Amino acid sequence: MESFLTQPKRKPSPEPKRVTDDDEPTEVKLVLLCSLHPEVDQEALLDFLLAHDGSVSRASEALQSSKHQQCPKKSAVIGRQKSLKQYTRGHATWPTKKKVKSTKGSTLHLYDPEDVAEHTPCTIMHNFLPAEDANSLLRELLKEADSFEKGTFKLFDNVVSSPHTSGFFVESYEEMMAQMSEYYYNGSQLTDVRRITPQLAKVKPMVQAAVNKEVQHRVETRYPDGKKLRHQSPGSWVPNSAFVNCYDGAQQSVGWHSDQLTYLGPRAVIGSISLGVAREFRVRRVLPTDGDARSSAERSDAGGQISIHLPHNSLLVMHAEMQEEWKHCVTPALSIDPHPISGNKRINITYRDYRQRMHPRYTPRCTCKVPCVLRVVQKKKENFGKYFWMCHAGNVPGKDGCSFFQWAEFDDDGNPVASGKTEEHCRR
Repeated sequence: MESFLTQPKRKPSPEPKRVTDDDEPTEVKLVLLCSLHPEVDQEALLDFLLAHDGSVSRASEALQSSKHQQCPKKSAVIGRQKSLKQYTRGHATWPTKKKVKSTKGSTLHLYDPEDVAEHTPCTIMHNFLPAEDANSLLRELLKEADSFEKGTFKLFDNVVSSPHTSGFFVESYEEMMAQMSEYYYNGSQLTDVRRITPQLAKVKPMVQAAVNKEVQHRVETRYPDGKKLRHQSPGSWVPNSAFVNCYDGAQQSVGWHSDQLTYLGPRAVIGSISLGVAREFRVRRVLPTDGDARSSAERSDAGGQISIHLPHNSLLVMHAEMQEEWKHCVTPALSIDPHPISGNKRINITYRDYRQRMHPRYTPRCTCKVPCVLRVVQKKKENFGKYFWMCHAGNVPGKDGCSFFQWAEFDDDGNPVASGKTEEHCRR
């Protein structure tokens, strides 16, 4: 089959014979389409074939009537893909295509905002800021990033560093002091908290308005009965802090994770701006198990991955189902296209709404006297989606932590209520 696929393409006859549809493998159908439309890139041909339920004849008709006969050849440059929906609009009598989704062992690449909203717990806005504002913000944060540091934490008894650098910004001096004395991250307090920069402050109201609009639209159009999710806050999303990450070069990345909910509360919403080099942001749905013997890698790959391409000056909204039901990562890249301002660097800003009801003074402390971290059950179907408090001091190099555990209870609007049963078994 490989030799067949690599044969020279045949020139199309003036009046090609109509191809009949059968149960031939996709590779064979692709070769048939290629013989009829040799001027079209094979990746585009595959898109047309999938969009028309594997029908060679309908895909061929769509190609003949579309404006995409001169599809550009595939490039190493991260580009813009038009909506997958375009391939079903050429003929009124054609049925709409089946929903395209990621499958085991595959990665579905999405570029178009409609496709991102359809297949992921996110929405994306390209060219979000006025161009000059985006460039000014990028220049300002590149200077800040010169003094960013890598986070250090303990993983499986080994001390490791994050594969990128970051900085944390709040709005006032009082909040800076509170962050360094009251809040804990990975079991320890921050030593580098910064005052929000002028450009971050200028952009914040634009992010707030856009995120609230997208959240309301998603509730009305994609959630059951047009109602918010259980535990999702009914109030407006008001960002009061920002984590800024710097990825320097193609290999800097961050592995699969869900963002901590400790100070955000359940069903958190996050607004994320990308500046500089374009990178892939991958998501995959959490698939709980009944305790089978499959490895973690096998379980994580069961539903495939979805890659969202984040160009310069894009806003990604992570909606209320993201942190509990999905995981995300930024993967290492084989190559990147340098940005005229940032070179090989990508700056990512995640605006967050720290809720007052989730302040450390209101949350449990473990036996180590450290404010606990809020987590959600994701691995097993039993108790899937339930929240719990646990000790996080063990993530600090040189500390063992304790085995504190307590179920967390929240009302329908995500406010904490009376705590459940506490289980404490100190290992020290």
